[in-house]
Amino acid sequence: MRIGAIEAGGTKFLCGVGNELGIMEDVVHFPTEHPDVTLSRVISYFSEKNVDAIGIGSFGPIDLKPSSTTYGFVTTTPKQGWGHCDVLGKLKKHYDVPYGWDTDVNAAAYGETVWGAAKGLGSCVYITIGTGVGVGVYAEGRLVHGLVHPEGGHVLIRRHPDDEYAGACPYHGDCFEGMAAGPAIEARWGVKGDQLPADHPAWPMEAYYIAQAVAGIILTHSPEKIILGGGVMQQAHLLPLVRSEVQRILNGYVQADEIMNRIEEYIIPPGLGSQAGLYGALALGLKAIQDRRSAV
Repeated sequence: MRIGAIEAGGTKFLCGVGNELGIMEDVVHFPTEHPDVTLSRVISYFSEKNVDAIGIGSFGPIDLKPSSTTYGFVTTTPKQGWGHCDVLGKLKKHYDVPYGWDTDVNAAAYGETVWGAAKGLGSCVYITIGTGVGVGVYAEGRLVHGLVHPEGGHVLIRRHPDDEYAGACPYHGDCFEGMAAGPAIEARWGVKGDQLPADHPAWPMEAYYIAQAVAGIILTHSPEKIILGGGVMQQAHLLPLVRSEVQRILNGYVQADEIMNRIEEYIIPPGLGSQAGLYGALALGLKAIQDRRSAV
């Protein structure tokens, strides 16, 4: 089978074609511009690919309820031009194939369970920390939706005692994203995170914020694996700090060997690297084919 995959990010789009074995045959990327421009490029890319399905992992918020009149839309995003954009509808006008549709972080979580670091597990949580913060949840063998979909990047967290920064989130100020995403690091310290040395006080503070969210996820979802991705997590020295801080916060309450003695195997980087979302979209496309077949 030939399956189209789209990782629709707020900064850039990745499009690819792969197969049911998880082999990606071709990948392109381009900046996220106005939807008329960006989606035209997507449609053009797939025009000669002869795909059997298309999976999409999109920045959000998005509408995931098939019964909704705005299913397949990006909804209340502040990204200019994309609010209430019918992404799925625009693609369906050109390609009559099964579609998988989910958030970009849910797609990344799904990709990791199908082909990556959480392969074979019944649950995992994928957290991306970059320009924004997103949380994807895979539990009991399926992606979690619900009222809308997980928005764990906007949970409220305790402020670090030495931090006077107000927070970057336009909605909540000092939520997880507002305090720990890339723009918050730059605004607080005056330079981008990748320009700060490993021994800079920014990193224990960053770990303090990330670990609070991770500990909360452990306590509320009890996933079998937690995967931390995104640009901020490219700093190799940060992950050990997060693990240590999670253990400090939990303080022995969760008596699981994975946390007490093997945390380096439990809180991990993506097995699929920076393409977890794209491979997740591929997996969503494959699932769309399987769902259509089972419905016949």
